[in-house]
Amino acid sequence: MEKLSGLSHLFMTIFLHNFSTFMVIPAITDVAMTALCPGLDECSLAIYLTGFQQAIIGLGTLVMTPLVGNLSDKYGRKTLLTVPMILTIIPLGILAYSRARTFFYVYYVFKTLTAMICEGSVHCLSLAYVADNVPEGQRASSFGILSGIGSAAFVCGTLSTRFLSTASTFQVAASVAVVAAVYMRIFLPDSIADDALSVPILSKEKLNVVKSKSDGGSAPKTVQIFKPMPSFEDMLSLLKTSSTFSQAAIVAFFSSLADVGLHASMMYYLKASFHFSKNQFADLMVITGIAGTISQLLLMPMLVPALGEEKLLSIGLFFSCAHMFLYSVAWSFWVPYVAAMFSILFVFSQPCMRSIVSKQVGSCEQGMAQGCISGICSFANVVSPLAFSPLTALFLSDDAPFDFPGFSIMCIGFASMIAFVQSMTIRAAPLISSHTVNNCNYAAV
Repeated sequence: MEKLSGLSHLFMTIFLHNFSTFMVIPAITDVAMTALCPGLDECSLAIYLTGFQQAIIGLGTLVMTPLVGNLSDKYGRKTLLTVPMILTIIPLGILAYSRARTFFYVYYVFKTLTAMICEGSVHCLSLAYVADNVPEGQRASSFGILSGIGSAAFVCGTLSTRFLSTASTFQVAASVAVVAAVYMRIFLPDSIADDALSVPILSKEKLNVVKSKSDGGSAPKTVQIFKPMPSFEDMLSLLKTSSTFSQAAIVAFFSSLADVGLHASMMYYLKASFHFSKNQFADLMVITGIAGTISQLLLMPMLVPALGEEKLLSIGLFFSCAHMFLYSVAWSFWVPYVAAMFSILFVFSQPCMRSIVSKQVGSCEQGMAQGCISGICSFANVVSPLAFSPLTALFLSDDAPFDFPGFSIMCIGFASMIAFVQSMTIRAAPLISSHTVNNCNYAAV
């Protein structure tokens, strides 16, 4: 508990940041539809632009997220966390000023560019920060609490959107994003890796060597070797060295492929099929967020010791598949609300997967490991919209080969099923690293 109380400033920073980013999600579909296809409930242009944007963002984050994670191992988490939190403010400020067509296109460009750095980086760095400060045995629960904080921000943000106008939504979001960045810079201490954790498996950094003399005395012989920035080959080596890590990477790819595909398709599908608007989207997200928050803050700390992270990962992915398939065959306005309740169980998957990954590396490689997984997720962000956005646009149009508006979401569910099947092969493995280190030698900030 002392370790967790020491993370309070991180939790507040993540809450404020997520609050600002999540509260605009229910409104952005209506803003895009109004700017691009005013008066219509179906807009192929909006679907294609959203898919293209996600693909470009995914391509950018594929490069940037591992780089940011690597740099944070060298310069500290706080320094690197500052960049995405400041850049987040820019696109929110544009739509806070105006949502006219011209400003929407300006927002679209800036959102695409800034999200290449911001999307995934804050989450990656916060996970590495927690791993720096929490012992290995408590990481799954700690990651669950961090995800629960994000879910609580999701609930508060989307609930606020329910009672705000579209203009006020973006104005409040931009203001909270500024507060989050300022709060982080003032109150969040930079993380210091625990001395008792294990030596990085890829590090060339050596410890002081004490050579005993024949007369019983000793003279310290210090060997200092500069630790270079981990390269792409280092990350490939990491994937090859640990079978558990490589299995988790496969799960991460297919899970993200499904999650991004659902996010890109679901709102346009619900708007076309059931005429959902900002308020209905907010209601749906509040249900999802409340269920996820309760699960991560209350259930997960009890279930991890009882079942283990590997089983809980599989349970979460199973219910992720189930809720996607339920969305795809929704025959009533109320079915999406029932599917949203499944989040009480499918939210287990991400914190469990990240905890499994964190145990496969030493304290000085948490940024690289989490960045590597985030980079794989980013690659899924590239593939997913290219595969599913055209499929969604086709089956929501009048030219669909057969009448099944949720067909693309069913295909997304099959991608999630692959992640579920792969997760069942993951077994608890001994930690890779076994030697102790003195510190990570972060550069002065």
